[in-house]
Amino acid sequence: MNSGYPLTVYFDASCRLCNSEMQNIKLHDPSNHVQLIDCSSPDFDDTQFKAIGISREDMMNCLHLQTPDGRWLKGVSAFEQLYRTVGLDTIAKLWGHPWLKPLNERLYPWVVRHRYILSRLGLPALFTWWGKRSAKRAEQRSRLCRDNRCNLDD
Repeated sequence: MNSGYPLTVYFDASCRLCNSEMQNIKLHDPSNHVQLIDCSSPDFDDTQFKAIGISREDMMNCLHLQTPDGRWLKGVSAFEQLYRTVGLDTIAKLWGHPWLKPLNERLYPWVVRHRYILSRLGLPALFTWWGKRSAKRAEQRSRLCRDNRCNLDD
């Protein structure tokens, strides 16, 4: 579902959980295929989006992604595309798997409603740890492949 880059992502950066997940995604985006827009910023102007029925509040309460050709993805579908774009295909498959997607679509609104509580419970630290660990492993794998010692079937 590649329609070009960058993908523009509108999210609530005032939420530690949301922000840590987006920063994790950016750790895996050395080609800058993803542009992050903080819609919690006082400077964020949603005037252009209101014309198509999307408000700042909508963006604060559900991840919104816009492709360069103007298509919009929200929530679970947006996460699936984001993770696929930065090469985290296993996580993308978990978001979009035919058996898991209906569950994810039911859980996502609950997580959004409780995101500040989940942030206080330390979930952002888990994303940060996981993101740094994944980025380090990707760099190690890349280094091995540059040295012609990688096995892509691993």
